[in-house]
Amino acid sequence: MLGYPAHFGQMECVKLVASVRFSEKRVGYLGAMLLLDETQDASLLLTNCIKNDLSHPSQLVQAVALSALGCVGSAEMCRDLAPEIERLLRCSNSYIKKKAALCAVHIVRKVPELGEMFTPSAQRLLGEKNHGVLHGSVVLITELCERSPETLAHFRKVVPELVQVLKGLVLSGYSPEHNVAGISDPFLQVRILRLLRILGRNDEIASEAMNDILAQVATNTDSTKTAGNAILYETVVTVMDIHSESGLRVLAVNILGRFLLNNDRNIRYIAMTSLQRMVQTDHNAVQRHRGTIVDCLKDPDASVKRRALDLSLALVNSVNVRSMMKELLLFMDTCPPELRSHTASGIFNTAERYSPSRRWHIDTILRVLTTSGADVRDETVPNLIQLISSSSDLHCYTVHRLYRALHSDISQQPLSQVACWCIGEYGDLLLSGDCEEIEPIQVTEDEVLDAMETVLQSHMSSPATRAFALTAIMKLSTRITDNIDRIRRLVSIYGSCSDVEIQQRAVEYNALFRKYDHMRAAVLERMPVMDKTSLGQPNGETLGVGDTNQSSKQEKDTTPAPPVATQCPSPLTPLSQQCNILDLLGDSDVLRGVQSDPDPPSSNAGTGLLDLLGGLETRPDQYSGFHGHSLSSPPRSPSLSLSAVPSVTVYDKDGLSLRFDFVRPSDTALTLTITATNANPHPLQNYSLQAAVPKSVQLQMRAPSGDVIPAEGKGHVTQTVLLNNPNKVCLRMRVRLSYSVQGSVRQDTAQIDSFPPEAWQ
Repeated sequence: MLGYPAHFGQMECVKLVASVRFSEKRVGYLGAMLLLDETQDASLLLTNCIKNDLSHPSQLVQAVALSALGCVGSAEMCRDLAPEIERLLRCSNSYIKKKAALCAVHIVRKVPELGEMFTPSAQRLLGEKNHGVLHGSVVLITELCERSPETLAHFRKVVPELVQVLKGLVLSGYSPEHNVAGISDPFLQVRILRLLRILGRNDEIASEAMNDILAQVATNTDSTKTAGNAILYETVVTVMDIHSESGLRVLAVNILGRFLLNNDRNIRYIAMTSLQRMVQTDHNAVQRHRGTIVDCLKDPDASVKRRALDLSLALVNSVNVRSMMKELLLFMDTCPPELRSHTASGIFNTAERYSPSRRWHIDTILRVLTTSGADVRDETVPNLIQLISSSSDLHCYTVHRLYRALHSDISQQPLSQVACWCIGEYGDLLLSGDCEEIEPIQVTEDEVLDAMETVLQSHMSSPATRAFALTAIMKLSTRITDNIDRIRRLVSIYGSCSDVEIQQRAVEYNALFRKYDHMRAAVLERMPVMDKTSLGQPNGETLGVGDTNQSSKQEKDTTPAPPVATQCPSPLTPLSQQCNILDLLGDSDVLRGVQSDPDPPSSNAGTGLLDLLGGLETRPDQYSGFHGHSLSSPPRSPSLSLSAVPSVTVYDKDGLSLRFDFVRPSDTALTLTITATNANPHPLQNYSLQAAVPKSVQLQMRAPSGDVIPAEGKGHVTQTVLLNNPNKVCLRMRVRLSYSVQGSVRQDTAQIDSFPPEAWQ
């Protein structure tokens, strides 16, 4: 009891229960309900005592026995004593029938299959006049309907009886025995409304039978009392769940609208929670209370404020988007810090869905970034860049607007990143000073470079923001004419920066100035219009972990500018990831390939760009697999047979087996199908495979067919790998496996040198 051992008093309680005196028996049952539970052995000793007391001539003894069984009765006790409870439900004593009905509820919860025994008695109790018996029967019927679909269908026939009982409660006069704040038995009314909601759900006939009484309850209940508000709330929830008439649903929304004007914050909270559920089905009816809902944004209570925010965002449509967004932006200026991120995300999603124009969309996002830039999500910056890039007629307006915002405040990092990107891309529009959509400003080249240098040197700038600024300065070298030497000095300074990514950018940009100045203008030209799908990987395809060459070559094939000229820092591979890739390869030939002497510089632009990335091989035949034809659909050679390359089992450990099946569609291309099977008695969860090959081989990995390998070889997971081997070197591969068995995570790395000669010669 209260966490302390109570075994010392358990047997004493059993002795008191067995006493013939009622005073001792009552204390014994009370102690048993406090000190015992169904897991205690002593509770089994109570079974015979309770059974005897249920047949006692005194109703008081029967009542305490029913209370004890309904409190601590185990499943075994319920099975043994269920016939006695069913017998008491048919007795003439209303006091005992009320107790027996509540005890039957406990039995149904413990042993649901005994519910059929109480169905006839529960239906018969609905004809009782005693409110206590009626309440117990309604609770019992509710429990039976929730446990069994067959019982639910049976009790749909008694909807008219429940309607008559509820009608009598609503229209009856003053009854001092059941009156609560001027309302007749609100507890029974609430229980009946909950039962009607269960019976009318997904049933049009039952719903039609209760529409009239629900309208009477909604119109005749006093909403100035707490008991009346409880009944009205249950009525509204019932109307929402059943197949109710449209007029009744409008009445329910109006009731919730009155709740919004209540001084009690709890009532306002449940009103907005209910309206949130109705806004999808009855949007126009909820829209009538939009002003009241927006006023709740000013409520000092944080819970009410959050509910009002969610409901306000749900009410926005193409008609009211301007007025609602104005209110939401005003709310964002004063909302608590814990709500700013949620508010910003909601504004972004709503603006993207209902924006009346691109300029309005951009202005809205910039307003959020200006006030709460630190609270927006990471994807906000690339999404806004994509929006600006696709709005070619607003480039001049946007770059002027962002330059002013950057000049006034550089503390908001997302805003600074977008501003640097726009100034780098459209700096020539900013310097020209011609803009019809906004009051133009005359900006000199030195002022623009001063702003970029301020971002670079500010202690408030994050490494990502500095990377944006450094790339923007490099881009400006092709958009201005008089400050090239200053840009060269700024870039060279960061060649020894402590941040590895910024240092890498600076070194590459210095190389572009020194060795490849003749192609700088082509490399740093404007980015093409970006599609939203280009912000992530192509659908259904994943790249191999070790395929750094192929990843960079794919970017060169799909975009005119190489990665060194890309403004966003995210596409660049971090140094730590590159080190992990080399560790996975673990091959000296690979390292020698990275450090091999580059070919002499030529006038070919693609060759120069590859040299910028660290001395990679640039022979045209090395990339024939990507430029000559697609790896996903390579040309077939008629001289090669699809079955010429035998299958090989390359891994068999701890029940996990990997089999390689080969197809050579061309002389240099190889399609590899990896089949993983599991001989363990338990399935392998979260299965993943990573692969790395030498740098002279290009690799592309498709998504696996699943991440769960069935047990005992009853299924498999396949994954397709596309290889291009233009130099026909001996194939080698290192794979890293990861999976979990019964919650235990396992990882393993294997070197595969058993490729058959037919696969690469």
